[in-house]
Amino acid sequence: MTDDINSYSPASEAMARLIDIMAKLRDKNTGCAWDVAQNFSTIAPYTIEEAYEVADAIQRADMDELKEELGDLLFQVVFHSQMAREAGAFEIADVVEAINAKMIRRHPHVFGDESSRTEDQQVAAWEVIKAQERAAKGQPEDSASALDGVALALPALLRAEKLQKRAARVGFDWTEADDIFDKLAEETGEVREAIETGDPDKIEDELGDLLFVAANLSRRLNVDPEQALRRANAKFERRFRYVEGELSAAQRPLTEASLDEMEAHWQDSGRSKGYVWGCVDAVAGLSLEDRVMVR
Repeated sequence: MTDDINSYSPASEAMARLIDIMAKLRDKNTGCAWDVAQNFSTIAPYTIEEAYEVADAIQRADMDELKEELGDLLFQVVFHSQMAREAGAFEIADVVEAINAKMIRRHPHVFGDESSRTEDQQVAAWEVIKAQERAAKGQPEDSASALDGVALALPALLRAEKLQKRAARVGFDWTEADDIFDKLAEETGEVREAIETGDPDKIEDELGDLLFVAANLSRRLNVDPEQALRRANAKFERRFRYVEGELSAAQRPLTEASLDEMEAHWQDSGRSKGYVWGCVDAVAGLSLEDRVMVR
């Protein structure tokens, strides 16, 4: 514990230096014109991007990169806090104190007198504590929704999972995974019907329903849908690059290769069934004519 306490001093000094750097960058007279011109809205996309780059470094198990990306993300926190300070709203110290208080308040079994909890008990207690927090803010409980607090800016797939988790906590959930498979089949049929109408808006609507149910299945199977899709993306990229490499070795430009040629190389990359058509078949069971329409 002593080592942890001793480590606070250099961390505090480094943090103070970063805060000072940010203040200088935002100085209207001597700062950086780009930094001075920014506001919360213009910086928000960078904040999201930096969070994704942290996740990317974690996925690649690159600790040097993770250190750098965490620094970039921390800089975003300081940037927003500096702009808030300039607006007279709050300062970085307020941000830190707020999260300190929240973590202590939400973990009375660690920082208070309550006995230890299992993970399920903590989830249940978490909802009680958040209800108390809403009441303290003057938000009447009867006007609160179980879905409150799920950020609109989250990636759609991640937000779908979080919405479903919130609904499940209050009992709005399928009792069996088989029910979700039935719903997937139903939504797949509705996608096919939408394709037959040729209405782009209806197709988008039904595809959204299908993806939402797929996210629910992931949740039910305790699989992170974002991670599952990232894995599929990486698999696709790796195998497609193999196709490109094989065609390049044969001095065949990708744009001149037929689909059959590419499919043959794809199968050589280790997949027993063609990925492009395999995915379409698995999700929607489309006919050859429908495939052409989707393309």
